[in-house]
Amino acid sequence: MNRQAFRYQRQLFLLLLVGVLGLAHHAMAGDLIPRRVLFGNPERSAPFISPDGKWLAYTAARDGVMNIWVAPVDDLGNAHPVTSDKRRPVMEFQWAMNGTHLLYFQDHDGDENYHLYAVDTDGRSTRDLTPWKGIRATIIAQSYERPDEVLVGVNNRDSRWHDAWIINVTTGDSRLVERNDGFADFVADTKLSVRLGSKPLPDGGSTWFSRSRNSWKPFLHIKGDDAFNSEPLFFDDSGKRVWFTDSRHRDTSALVSVDARTARATVAAHSTRSDIDYVLKDPLAGKPLAVAFDYDRMSWQALTADIQPDLDALAKSVSGYWFPLSQSRDNRLWTIWIDNPGKPIRFGLYDRATRTLKILFTARPNLETTPLPVTTPYILKSRDGLPLVSYLTLPRNVSLKQDGRPAAALPMVLMVHGGPWARDSLAYDPYASWLANRGYAVLKVNFRGSTGFGKTFINAGDGEWGGKMHDDLIDATDWAIREGIAQPSRIAIYGASYGGFAALTGLTATPDKFACAVDIVGPSNLVTMLSNFPAYWQSFLDNFRRRLGNPDTKAGRDFLEQRSPLFHADRIRKPLLIGQGANDPRVTQKEADQIVGQMKQKGLPVTYVLYSDEGHGFARPQNRLSFNAITEQFLAQCLAGKAEPIGSDFEGSSVAVPSGKEFVSGLDEALEQP
Repeated sequence: MNRQAFRYQRQLFLLLLVGVLGLAHHAMAGDLIPRRVLFGNPERSAPFISPDGKWLAYTAARDGVMNIWVAPVDDLGNAHPVTSDKRRPVMEFQWAMNGTHLLYFQDHDGDENYHLYAVDTDGRSTRDLTPWKGIRATIIAQSYERPDEVLVGVNNRDSRWHDAWIINVTTGDSRLVERNDGFADFVADTKLSVRLGSKPLPDGGSTWFSRSRNSWKPFLHIKGDDAFNSEPLFFDDSGKRVWFTDSRHRDTSALVSVDARTARATVAAHSTRSDIDYVLKDPLAGKPLAVAFDYDRMSWQALTADIQPDLDALAKSVSGYWFPLSQSRDNRLWTIWIDNPGKPIRFGLYDRATRTLKILFTARPNLETTPLPVTTPYILKSRDGLPLVSYLTLPRNVSLKQDGRPAAALPMVLMVHGGPWARDSLAYDPYASWLANRGYAVLKVNFRGSTGFGKTFINAGDGEWGGKMHDDLIDATDWAIREGIAQPSRIAIYGASYGGFAALTGLTATPDKFACAVDIVGPSNLVTMLSNFPAYWQSFLDNFRRRLGNPDTKAGRDFLEQRSPLFHADRIRKPLLIGQGANDPRVTQKEADQIVGQMKQKGLPVTYVLYSDEGHGFARPQNRLSFNAITEQFLAQCLAGKAEPIGSDFEGSSVAVPSGKEFVSGLDEALEQP
């Protein structure tokens, strides 16, 4: 699996499992899609084909916890579980290249200290391949040339840096192959030899070095302006060329082939509108077959003549859009993620020999007969002229004008994505569907600093946390008001991580704009956030200093404090709900505690919900359900939307409310239930 494919797998699991992410009107049960249907465990999810094409591995609940199951590719009814985690869902996995084992990651209560495990396809033997204490493991590479081995990064020697280890997935035998003294990342060839390594630079960029016998030599330089758009992906099977996404001589990234000896680059694919979003490669040859671009919606471009008929066949079979999750070793069979408008996520098996797509299963079959809302893309303009690719989701039963706008303005939730170096897309979002079903218009905005739209757009966010990035959100909100979409007095701002920061900024920088805010694991003080990053983020710190500000200088610290909601908490006049994981290593509990403490000191009401067994988001479905139940009541009271009663959605959750319950009706009663 290449680096981009693994990134997509992680996003898919988060989408399906975590979602990362007046008086209440309690609708009759038939009016609302139950939260458990939207946010409980999916029935099955994310099928991955084995290298020989004979088996499928996917996740499904075992005793209420998502685990890995294996089934014959032509007999899903004969599936059996191979993992047995009792508390925390298995969220990332892949086949080992030998086809006899599966590899998966697991941490402890959201602390992100991931260990890498191997389990055989019978489920009889599970082995921790990285048994060192207090470490975080990453997969650097796998290869069909060495099918029983995996190249793993482990920070067991120095918590800041990941050394490279070769580990046998069947025996667990390991050996150190590359000591890491300051490299942010390694790239290996198909022989699992470490060939490239990057070292961070003060401008947020990096120098990539090439391994030459026992020494490292500079290979190519990526400036800070290109840092988010340029990276190596994989070597071809010859080891003579390495494929990069590269924006060094253009605004949007291109797919380029780089000579491993001379570093000379040849462009293979490029779009002037958006960056390379996904690269489909030949599993053995390491040759790119197709690329996907995603501006306001995803589109595919074939790079070889033989792949074009496959893209055409899938385009005819899928009315929305798709991307491949996995490929068999011979590249005949692909498992496909299918996203059709107004429908739940489905998964299919595509056979290149017959060019047919067979539906395997629906992640949440209870949604098949449910009229899910449809999302529409819009290209808005910021006050200084930047295009803001945005997505509007409306309630399914609302009356529309001919232009697709609602006939009457609605209460609205402005949903802000995390990162902020990430993006929103047209992909199905259970949170947007949930809130639209409760009667809200849901607006998602790719504000400056979002990825996917070229380096100028990303770099326009430098130094603009709480500044022009927030202006973009306000401009989009004002657009929704002008267009008759949103009721001006009934708009909430909602988000997780950076989105949580944006929610806090919404109540402090623009205290009269929003009726309320929901902050999930969002930083309140940029100085303490930067000071409390985990040690293994050492290589990213220069980039953070460039993009946010430098807390090591007085001027930088003053600037960061000025942009931090904590120091403007006395401006908060509207209801605030905060959700936090106690084990969050990125945005620590201190970020929530600080602003809650300030608000209590100033006599300002706030509802603070803490989960002792979560980290940066809520992975356990019991916790996800409980927080969404609280959020639903909170928004209903602020915006006069619909709400399903809390009911039994606190069962099995670690939910605790250490401070304040002022804005959520029914919370006291739910907390008192055994």
